[in-house]
Amino acid sequence: MKINSNLTSEQIEEMPYIHPIIVAGGSGKRLWPLSRKSYPKQFSNIMGDETLFQRTAQRLCSSTIIRFAPQIIITNTDFRFIVAEQLRDIGIVPGSILLEPERKNTAAAILAASLFSYSKEKNAVLLISPSDHLMPDTCDFHEALKLGLTHVKNSKIVTFGIQPTYPETGYGYLQMSENSVDKIAISDVMKFVEKPTLVDAQQMLVSGNFLWNSGIFLCRAEQLIDEFDNHAPETLNLVSQAVNNAVKDLEFHRLASEPWSMLEDISIDYAIMEKTKNMVAVPYTSRWSDLGGWEAVWNESDKDKAGNVCSISAKLVDCSNSLVRAESPDQAIVGIGLDNIIAIAMRDAVLIACKDRAQDVKIAVDILSENLFSQVDASPITHRPWGSFESLIRGEKFQVKLIKVDPGEALSLQSHRFRSEHWIVVSGTAKVTINHNIMVIVQGESTFVPLGAIHRIENPYEVPIILVEVQIGTYLGEDDIERYEDRYDRHQVAN
Repeated sequence: MKINSNLTSEQIEEMPYIHPIIVAGGSGKRLWPLSRKSYPKQFSNIMGDETLFQRTAQRLCSSTIIRFAPQIIITNTDFRFIVAEQLRDIGIVPGSILLEPERKNTAAAILAASLFSYSKEKNAVLLISPSDHLMPDTCDFHEALKLGLTHVKNSKIVTFGIQPTYPETGYGYLQMSENSVDKIAISDVMKFVEKPTLVDAQQMLVSGNFLWNSGIFLCRAEQLIDEFDNHAPETLNLVSQAVNNAVKDLEFHRLASEPWSMLEDISIDYAIMEKTKNMVAVPYTSRWSDLGGWEAVWNESDKDKAGNVCSISAKLVDCSNSLVRAESPDQAIVGIGLDNIIAIAMRDAVLIACKDRAQDVKIAVDILSENLFSQVDASPITHRPWGSFESLIRGEKFQVKLIKVDPGEALSLQSHRFRSEHWIVVSGTAKVTINHNIMVIVQGESTFVPLGAIHRIENPYEVPIILVEVQIGTYLGEDDIERYEDRYDRHQVAN
């Protein structure tokens, strides 16, 4: 979308602030095994050095033609430290980070953030955005926002429909009014269409009357709240209670769990957007993808002459139109004679599929979940507010972990009932507490933590600590932990 926006500084100052609401709580099953329940796609480096969440936050942070207020992030409590760390890494200070006690889909999450924003600014204009979409043309998107603001002034809810380029069956669609023959015309949304069959998608593409549903909305907070009052009053009542009884936890706002638990699991589309009579769509013609599957990643990636996309450690022989990735740089993966294939290798799981069956990865994940495979939920690398750890080897009564402690961070002061631990520092310098003894351990040195000893690792220095931990005991679960002191105010469970 190319719109001339030679605005003067005075005109920009007259524009209302847009209050971004970033929804960052999804699971991204179709990008398994990279995307896991504990570390979904928006936080992963799928394309480039920054995550989709970070790119979204940057896109909604600064502009030469839009005035952005500080962002409100709504996420699951399990992701709170991941969100905070990834924002710090790109130098963004959010307005607020709201924590859902449990997943209840987008209607409740968006309403909670809207009510929170409305409580701070009665005239707030909200931009509601998923955190896992690829939109590389930031300037074009800001132009679309500027156009959308003119309709918000007229009390419209604005959505941004994507101009279809092929008959996609993995997206929802928006049906425009009958006279919307001009493909860049703004028009009323007549109907939401769920993911269609291929035949229906082909017909919609030919008609020129349909746009892909991006799930991005621009509206006044008060208007969205009124829509909930009209179409989902019980949801409004319960979410209001959860917001009004939220408690501050470090830099986060925890929504009250009791009213939240009674909420219906329903999307914003079903709850509100499909029912309102007050919506218009701004067509967006620049690049966009929700990266809803590995075929989408292939589509959006740079390809070689044979149409292949591969990671640095992947080597291909006589392959074409394939996506081959190893998620660890020291893990080799080789493809021979592949055509139209997706091959994704991680340390603990491998996916091999025909590219045109990419949407069926979700089915495979559901099957693995039914059979209790831990690889569905748990990522090979587990993230903590102080850093991360990776399980390298696990036996019946022992486990070997690789642990990283970030500069300035520290594990909780803790003890274990069922295991002892041996620590070997392989990089950096660690400050270690074991009972009443405090010592400094440098690269190449080690120490032993007896069963039941009260202990902690701290990193008061400017470089990360990398250490190998060998656990020996009768039980090695992450819940064998008793905390005595924790700078992150975590509860008893190992989170």
